[in-house]
Amino acid sequence: MKKSYLMAMRSYCLVSLLVFMLVCSLSGCKKNDSARLGEVVIYTYDSFCGEWGAGPEIARLFEEKTGIKVTYADCGDGVQILSKALIEKNAPYADILLGLDNNLIAKVRESGVLQNYIPSNASLVSNDLWTELNASENKKDFILTPYDYSHFAMIWNSASKTPAPTSLEDMTKPIYKNSIILMDARTSTVGLGFESWVKAVYGDKAEDYMNRLKPSILTVSPSWSVGYGMFTEGEAPLVISYTTSPAYHVEYGEGDQFKALVFEEGHVRQIEGAGIVKNCPNPKGAKEFMEFLISDEAQNLLPIGQWMFPSNSNAVLPESYKAAAPVPKTIK
Repeated sequence: MKKSYLMAMRSYCLVSLLVFMLVCSLSGCKKNDSARLGEVVIYTYDSFCGEWGAGPEIARLFEEKTGIKVTYADCGDGVQILSKALIEKNAPYADILLGLDNNLIAKVRESGVLQNYIPSNASLVSNDLWTELNASENKKDFILTPYDYSHFAMIWNSASKTPAPTSLEDMTKPIYKNSIILMDARTSTVGLGFESWVKAVYGDKAEDYMNRLKPSILTVSPSWSVGYGMFTEGEAPLVISYTTSPAYHVEYGEGDQFKALVFEEGHVRQIEGAGIVKNCPNPKGAKEFMEFLISDEAQNLLPIGQWMFPSNSNAVLPESYKAAAPVPKTIK
């Protein structure tokens, strides 16, 4: 994605967060503040709440339908969203955490910040997404509602002089020295997803693989938006992202030079979810938003806003997905 897009997106979310923090400091963000009954506060990440993300239009449609205002606060990435909510656990500001995934579910459950909740229209989402995201088939364990998904993949710039690797092992070869951009697993769900992928393939030899991969890594960025922006600016020929990422460039006439590589060993899937915070200020409004999030109306915005597959199978995919979003073999 273009640098101007990423900068604008981050600026939009930063302003939203600063405004939100100012309001909280003035009002105290008290749980029983009646003004909060007309507002749902959502902790999320920049590429969702940014101007070109799906978040703003989802918020507009939700407010139009319910009269409830949506306020997004950009907390960084999924790991950072959870960290902020954990700090505020005893006096939560947010009603919803949006952007946690199946690789974080153990930490989310251990944190105890979310309540069990299943929307009344939950049947719009397939059972396998529910059970994989929540790591359980027991509905009493469902604390995250799936809203989108995709497979992690290496994205390759076919216009570069670097050949396309065919496997994770391939990327350890000397030809890929300083060729790969990864994300920090401590702050990014994409970074954590790459580690999960390596673990799924290499098992107890995952650490050895990462040590052998080090010469191939140009940098480890703090977030997906920063890392992917570096990639599209041509700083490296390979970046960790999603199989659906190249569809963006095709959709907006930027060509098909960026390719999602399908590796022979298979890929792990990321399923993103949203959950309601325990003791949140506006539980009624939060439940209404959660139901709207997986409705046909909201889900139709995700393919060209999130560049992920929508969890609701009724949603319509653009032609660019057929051209540039391969579906690889899934490994767990």
